[in-house]
Amino acid sequence: MTDLTSFPIAQRWPSAHPDRLQLYSWPTPNGVKVSIMLEETGLPYEAHAIQIGKNETWTPEFLSLNPNGKIPAVIDPNGPGGKPLALFESGAILLYLAEKTGKFLPFDPALRYETIQWVFFQMAAIGPMFGQVGFFYKFAGKEFEDKRPLERYRAESRRLLEVLDTRLEGRDWIMDDYSIADIATLGWVRNLIGFYGARDIVEFDTLKRVPAWLERGLARPAVQRGLTIPAAS
Repeated sequence: MTDLTSFPIAQRWPSAHPDRLQLYSWPTPNGVKVSIMLEETGLPYEAHAIQIGKNETWTPEFLSLNPNGKIPAVIDPNGPGGKPLALFESGAILLYLAEKTGKFLPFDPALRYETIQWVFFQMAAIGPMFGQVGFFYKFAGKEFEDKRPLERYRAESRRLLEVLDTRLEGRDWIMDDYSIADIATLGWVRNLIGFYGARDIVEFDTLKRVPAWLERGLARPAVQRGLTIPAAS
């Protein structure tokens, strides 16, 4: 049996199946990228709920896996060369899982890098900007008298949605086939108009293609499952 006891995080969140990939996460837009990917690939895994509302990402055990104190993070007991591999950053984990399974990332080099650029687009732009809208529109920032920060991030989020809308012209997915670019992005768009309640202020329903893309993505059974993993305990 695989031994994970050398990882401090496995001592705080013990594994019932140490031979499976271990997911340490919470169902946020970043967290569900990995749970959706795992559900889509069918790779055996075990999910551990890291409750961010209780600051569990700042415990010594979690920081030993991700010094940046953010979910998600994983340990693959069957990493390269058969040795355990620990990873953090959702985009890096998506790339790793795509290469490990040979799924949702094209083999053609040009298409591969084109897909990766759209993953980076989500990581560098959509995630940070949509998150700022959430802060200034729904959370503590909504109390600020100065509304210029909200307007700045609202306008930039709308612009990014238009970039995505243009990209989707003539195609069902960000690439010709469903890929890690879609998996990276679906949860953030869903969160923007759902949990953050920003549907009207970004004029989501005036977009020509993004709403249908989101509906297609959310209809996938693996996406539906992944959005609820790990289950709140």
